[in-house]
Amino acid sequence: MKDVRENLAAAARDFYGRGWMLGTAGNLSARRDDGLWITASGRPKDRLAPEDFVALDHDGRVLEAAADRRPSAESSIHRVIYRHFPEARVIFHVHSIEANLCGHFARDGRLRLPPLEMLKGLGIPDAEPQVDLPVFANHVEVARIAADMDTAFAREKPAVPGALIHLHGMTAWGRDFDEARHHLELFEYCFRYLSLARLHGLGGES
Repeated sequence: MKDVRENLAAAARDFYGRGWMLGTAGNLSARRDDGLWITASGRPKDRLAPEDFVALDHDGRVLEAAADRRPSAESSIHRVIYRHFPEARVIFHVHSIEANLCGHFARDGRLRLPPLEMLKGLGIPDAEPQVDLPVFANHVEVARIAADMDTAFAREKPAVPGALIHLHGMTAWGRDFDEARHHLELFEYCFRYLSLARLHGLGGES
């Protein structure tokens, strides 16, 4: 059976090639029975190996790690998502240009997604739906972002499996690797559409 860390590393190489995880930006995780595997901090995403992942329990305590590896600073965000969405098994957090552009189009902590057919892949079956993606403020202390998400998700679950952090990046999740990647790709498609719509004076959706 393939090590889940190999799947995470393969996804990271894919996203690096798309320009979504340049430098050491972004992080990926997969749920395990006693917690999660998450990328170690500061590792180049095109060259991840099994030792570049850290196992954490549900409270963020380290269960397994190479001697010189520490968990991503954004592990608190992943733990909040896993807690609020039991069906989620994989989480991808990337830093694309389009996602960061679209954060500027948000109003009152929500980004109106374009009413495209592609939204069906995010679980929205309606024709020309009006769907908002939650947008959270960025903070130097990542725990504050996680706390904001925790409060928001306890109050209302988003209609789509994702959340955007303004001037930071996009986080998407799914029941397995394929679904999480599929969701992330569809969000990024929406971001590209909105960016180009604004560029061409179409106004986008906000």
